[in-house]
Amino acid sequence: MNELRVLVLIPARYASSRFPGKPLAKISKKSMIQRVYENCLGIKNQLKNSVVSVVTDDSRIEDHIKSFGGEVVRVDDDVASGSERIALALERFYSDREWDFVINVQGDEPLIESDLLSRLAKYHSESDFDMATVVKPFSGNEGEHSDVNKVKAIYSPVRGQCLYFSRARLPYYRDQVEAQDWFLHIGIYSFKPNILKAFCKLPLSHYENIEKLEQLRALENGYTIGAIKTEMTLMGVDVPDDIKKLEGVLREREIES
Repeated sequence: MNELRVLVLIPARYASSRFPGKPLAKISKKSMIQRVYENCLGIKNQLKNSVVSVVTDDSRIEDHIKSFGGEVVRVDDDVASGSERIALALERFYSDREWDFVINVQGDEPLIESDLLSRLAKYHSESDFDMATVVKPFSGNEGEHSDVNKVKAIYSPVRGQCLYFSRARLPYYRDQVEAQDWFLHIGIYSFKPNILKAFCKLPLSHYENIEKLEQLRALENGYTIGAIKTEMTLMGVDVPDDIKKLEGVLREREIES
């Protein structure tokens, strides 16, 4: 496993309809993008041939990454998704090397840990899935299950495969059982490089356009998506109010340590 060649790319746009400037938002005095980047860097201790880089379209984010010694590349093209941005970064800046996998880590997952990325790469290398991602089991959490910002994965344990993703409250429990188990989708994708390139050449798909979830384009075009499960504490940042919740989690960690 240590010989796997993994390129970790973190797309970070400044513009956001719900939270402009989100990558630079401070979380306990450190920017969100710096937390994501530094947490991902640990993969180099587990996979010696890995590279971690931020892909941005904004000089403010670029300058900030350079200020703490991080690796960053610019892709200013107007693209529809983070995966399309990292595909261009792969082509323009990292095509001089052969990669086993390209992992897309969303820049708004500041609690991500490198061990999870290593697990994902290992899982993908031992499977026949075109793509691989991460899901987290939940049980009975009414508020989060109904939250449209929390993407639900219809995950089949038979093959460890994701069958669908939705912002809606899925699955629907017809018999109204008390504990309604479901899977939260974590915004991390592992691509085989050829699949990433082919995927990004496909047009916007029907359900992708409805749900605004790019992974549905892959499913609608016949690509398979496997997933690993995690119990790791993760919290994506969608709106400014999420920052306070995240800082609370970090304070609890400091108390426990």
